[in-house]
Amino acid sequence: MAWIYNTLDDLPSILNVFPLSGVLLLPRGQLPLNVFEPRYLALIDTALSGDRLVGIIQPTQNEEKVLKPALATTGCAGRLTGFRENDDGRYLITLTGVCRFRMVEELATQAPYRRATADFAPFIADLNPANETEFPRERLLTALKEYLTRRDLKADWKSVLSAPPETLVNALAMLCPFEPAEKQALLEAPGWAERVDTLVALLEMANAGPQGPVSLN
Repeated sequence: MAWIYNTLDDLPSILNVFPLSGVLLLPRGQLPLNVFEPRYLALIDTALSGDRLVGIIQPTQNEEKVLKPALATTGCAGRLTGFRENDDGRYLITLTGVCRFRMVEELATQAPYRRATADFAPFIADLNPANETEFPRERLLTALKEYLTRRDLKADWKSVLSAPPETLVNALAMLCPFEPAEKQALLEAPGWAERVDTLVALLEMANAGPQGPVSLN
């Protein structure tokens, strides 16, 4: 890996932010995005020419009803690790999660995208891999199997069974069609153990609800 973040000094104090409802990025997770809006194409251009960091954060208001919706207080910075430009001008990118941040203040800017001061200090432990020693894999797999079955969803069980714990938890938290507030709860879990507990609880609560097919598209 050509880029390494070890301390707060390695992280910027100002982030360009990409508000996305229902989208979750976690440290060391990988988030593919199809970017087509001019303001966000400009954001990616800026990232490519700079530190390649983008702040993913959820709006707390409906973007269809509010021109500039308020943003959640916690997001996650991701590094642009994959980029491809389509013939129609869209960007297909991949962000790899680096560290969560607390949004301190949104900044006035002439740029078409939003910018904010970011405090990474509360989440500095994100820079280190999770302590995976106490991982309730069987309980998670039991809840996941029922969750998928009830929704007529398929999974590559060979990959699920062999995936390292943090990789598996990140993938499930980011890909499962949880509500925006549930995604935010996963993001704001204080640490690894709490995120695993939250994920299992969300799966088990969903399994107690009505059954029916759900699309991941």
